[in-house]
Amino acid sequence: MQLDIRAQTLLKALVERYIADGQPVGSRALSKISGLELSPATIRNVMADLEELGFVASPHTSAGRVPTPRGYRVFVDELLTVQEIDESALSSRLQPGFLTQPPQRIIANAAQILSSLSQFAGVVMTPRTESIFQQVEFLRLSEKRILLVVVAPSGDVHNRLLLTDVDYTPAQLVQAANYLNQNFGGLSFDEARLRINSELRQLQSDMTSLMQAAVEAGSDALAEQNEEVVISGERNLLNVQDLSSNMNSLRKLFDMFEQKSGLMQLLDVSSKATGVQIFIGGESQLVPMDEMSIVTAPYGVNGKIVGTLGVIGPTRMAYERVIPIVDITAKLLSNALSQ
Repeated sequence: MQLDIRAQTLLKALVERYIADGQPVGSRALSKISGLELSPATIRNVMADLEELGFVASPHTSAGRVPTPRGYRVFVDELLTVQEIDESALSSRLQPGFLTQPPQRIIANAAQILSSLSQFAGVVMTPRTESIFQQVEFLRLSEKRILLVVVAPSGDVHNRLLLTDVDYTPAQLVQAANYLNQNFGGLSFDEARLRINSELRQLQSDMTSLMQAAVEAGSDALAEQNEEVVISGERNLLNVQDLSSNMNSLRKLFDMFEQKSGLMQLLDVSSKATGVQIFIGGESQLVPMDEMSIVTAPYGVNGKIVGTLGVIGPTRMAYERVIPIVDITAKLLSNALSQ
């Protein structure tokens, strides 16, 4: 529903004041800070209309009003004036040698930057990569115990212990490794898994089961090399009164960081969108607490979106500062990973 200029101005003033001090905003205060030459009675009438429309609410303890999730949504979508942040100044906050560090370190740095600049929690969903292998090797440790060695295209080496039903000879293990490397090297384990049943029928069945076990274990080994979500500054949220005011709130906070599944779902949704997205508690069911908001933006490698980063904080956050922090950090991370 479209609000007239007067209602928009008063709603903007109310949200900004409430974000600043966390106290319900009364009509007299609005008459001073809005810049409108309106009487307190007129402002009260406008506030009553905004409350009826669901943009503000009146706490039982005060005659002033506070923004609702719907009010915050109008504010961030239509009324907010985003601060300009010098991208070069933000880039200078990166640790020395940022561009030459491994991707995992670059991603961890990005989460720390988001946290330190916002004073809330920074989060980065790591890139989704296929579990591609360059070659594998089998080493017989003892009867029915084999060490699987997986070499990734990057040169990283991962080991997995296989417990088998058959005592394979060293010659059989060399044969199996050669077959996998010659026919499947450079593919993902998922692709290899799909082809094994149809292409290995000419081999004896016990060799087929060894290769299937190797594919499953190798896929798990490469999948474990990366954390799905990197989080920095969780402790900052414990200092936010709105988020840690009672045990129920604290429990929801710790559940979110411990389980991460809901956070992953939210970040996955935002990776399919363009630009900065704002998820407001009480409005988005993806946010576990009414008092929490999450500002996200996707990042990419060589023009392809591979993940999402963002800031987790209270609904009562300075969106005009946090939005450009998230936006520019996403661009810097994309540039760094694309080098």
